[in-house]
Amino acid sequence: MAYASLATGLLLAGGTGSRFDPDGLRNKLLAPLARGTTVAHQAAHQLLLIVPNVIAVVRPGSETLARALNEAGCSVVFAADATRGMGASLAAGVAASDDAETWLVALADMPCIEASTIEAVARAVDGGASLVAPYYRGQRGHPVGFGLEHRAALLALDGDEGARALIAAHPITRIDVDDPGILRDVDTPDDLHGL
Repeated sequence: MAYASLATGLLLAGGTGSRFDPDGLRNKLLAPLARGTTVAHQAAHQLLLIVPNVIAVVRPGSETLARALNEAGCSVVFAADATRGMGASLAAGVAASDDAETWLVALADMPCIEASTIEAVARAVDGGASLVAPYYRGQRGHPVGFGLEHRAALLALDGDEGARALIAAHPITRIDVDDPGILRDVDTPDDLHGL
């Protein structure tokens, strides 16, 4: 690890993945990648390369996923309200990190983000930027860095919007990267095969 961020990583893994499997029989985050690891494990691994302290947020009933993320090196928090959406999961992660002063928020269904991108966002938030995001060809992606001044707003999040409104309401430090992985998530089986 070339750079160890002081931020707390929040890996959001509380969704239901209904577009991946409408019947709910297969968890997309446990789907295998060509490299032999799972989607969630790879996303966790990339984040842990730069952020040594990562909290994975999962929904109740996801014990297999929780165990896999714990084995990957994450602390795991079960978010009782995760079914209400990404905002509720994000709030639960912030609530579970009382001692954190900054957060790097990543999504467990985005396994292709390069470590150099995560490092660039981490360095900016560690350096005092209050809101940081990577951009690829003009589009904002993940992970997103948040400073301590956003703690109350993050704790108040709920629903499926995540932090979108919070991000739109504040100036953002933009990091331009040559990393299409910041936009590539696994929502469907076709997305998985495209990786």
